[in-house]
Amino acid sequence: MINIATQTAQSETVGSPWVNITIFAVFVGITLVVVLRASKNNKTAADYYAAGRSFTGPQNGTAIAGDYLSAASFLGICGAIAINGYDGFLYSIGFLVAWLVALLLVAEMMRNTGKFTMADVLSFRLKQRPLRIAAAITTLAVCFFYLLAQMAGAGALVSLLLGITEEIGQSLVITVVGALMILYVLVGGMKGTTWVQIIKACLLIAGAAAMTVWVLAIHGFNLSELLAHAVETAGTSEILNPGGAYGENATTKLDFISLALALVLGTAALPHVLMRFYTVPTAKEARRSVVWAIWLIGLFYLFTLVLGYGAGAMIGPERIANAPGGVNSAAPLLAFELGGPLLLGFISAVAFATILAVVAGLTITAAASFAHDIYANVVRKGKVSPDGEVKVARRTVVVIGILSILGGIGAQGQNVAFLVALAFAVAASANLPTILYSLFWRRFTTRGAVWSMYGGLSAAIILIAFSPVVSGTETSMISAVDFAWFPLSNPGLVSIPLAFVLGWLGTITDPNKEDVVKQAEMEVRSLTGVGAEKATDH
Repeated sequence: MINIATQTAQSETVGSPWVNITIFAVFVGITLVVVLRASKNNKTAADYYAAGRSFTGPQNGTAIAGDYLSAASFLGICGAIAINGYDGFLYSIGFLVAWLVALLLVAEMMRNTGKFTMADVLSFRLKQRPLRIAAAITTLAVCFFYLLAQMAGAGALVSLLLGITEEIGQSLVITVVGALMILYVLVGGMKGTTWVQIIKACLLIAGAAAMTVWVLAIHGFNLSELLAHAVETAGTSEILNPGGAYGENATTKLDFISLALALVLGTAALPHVLMRFYTVPTAKEARRSVVWAIWLIGLFYLFTLVLGYGAGAMIGPERIANAPGGVNSAAPLLAFELGGPLLLGFISAVAFATILAVVAGLTITAAASFAHDIYANVVRKGKVSPDGEVKVARRTVVVIGILSILGGIGAQGQNVAFLVALAFAVAASANLPTILYSLFWRRFTTRGAVWSMYGGLSAAIILIAFSPVVSGTETSMISAVDFAWFPLSNPGLVSIPLAFVLGWLGTITDPNKEDVVKQAEMEVRSLTGVGAEKATDH
């Protein structure tokens, strides 16, 4: 499996800490002003959860790119390519191809059928209470796994910039990131978060483009020369060969298939991505936003290929692995090598913004799921004012923020790209089968949905807990004890098909039939958009 460990050997501070801190502070100050201005219009639940459905397709597509291009994309993938070569680029391919599933199968239909959350769609023609509870639980689980990755990335990044190698210092960094995230979401809601994501996406793509051109210019705009330089620095041509990081045995090859399944199928089931489809006024704009997102994300992933091999060529795998932050430090180290402290400070501020924007999006999604699905529709059975629902959402933000800080501290030292892959596996297992069955299978019943969601979620988490990721190897989270009986590092190969089977089995064994009228209404609405505006009326 791709190296998921990071080493925190003693190393000198990269760049000037005061320059880095100053650029960070400027960015945080600007985005806080944006968030405060956006918060003035947060008057209803639709404003807080869905930004008043006021964003255009291009704006929302840029925000989706900002939400999706996380710390895993920038820090983890660049590091994986720098150290493992071609196999690291497989993450980029998987993350991008996954958007075709979201575009062709999910985006428009979700927008036509839902209101604020994934549970709105799943409970449209099925029983409200069990579906909303299950959807809220799976949403919180996926968001938590994703938040672990972002928090780990934050600790790695700022540790590199400030030369922090002690765990206490890195934990303090993660705490600061968590506090800022809570502030952004409490004040700005989805509108403020969306504008932060748009700003961050533009800065990230522009910064990556500038570094890409710079690296290519150094190598005479000759990609072959860049690859030859990377091979020379690494001392092996294996970094150009596919499959090298996975070895020759059957287990590692199955692990690759499992990873690919999780990445390709997970995107269309990520709750914070699905929630972005509700921030646009029409289904047409939802489609446009996905097309814009695909172009922006695809362009960025082409940049990661050059940046990853550029870091491998100009920095070297050994130096990257031994830097504070380990494999996640490849992109910042390359920025310092190219442009010194100023470029490093800018790129690192952009990466820091990446983390803040993504964790803010995840947090508001998790809070909306709990407040809208559990509190408003299950506990209060719809008898709650929008103001009361938003108050509960804001309280939930604080709780989720604290839990994500604690989880991020525990996840220090893991490759953020790999942690995100686990989140994708959980999403694909717990959510995707039920979403597809609900949209495309008329016979699908509540029992099938509940079996699929709980079964897929449980299988994914149990297999992760007893995999080499958690125990059994030197790079595991718990290296002192070995209780890993599941051989694969990613559970997708088992948990995703199992969830589909459970959804089918629960449906065919369910003696209760669902409301035929509701089924027909959902089918018409999801395919045509007729009645969608009523569903999203606020």
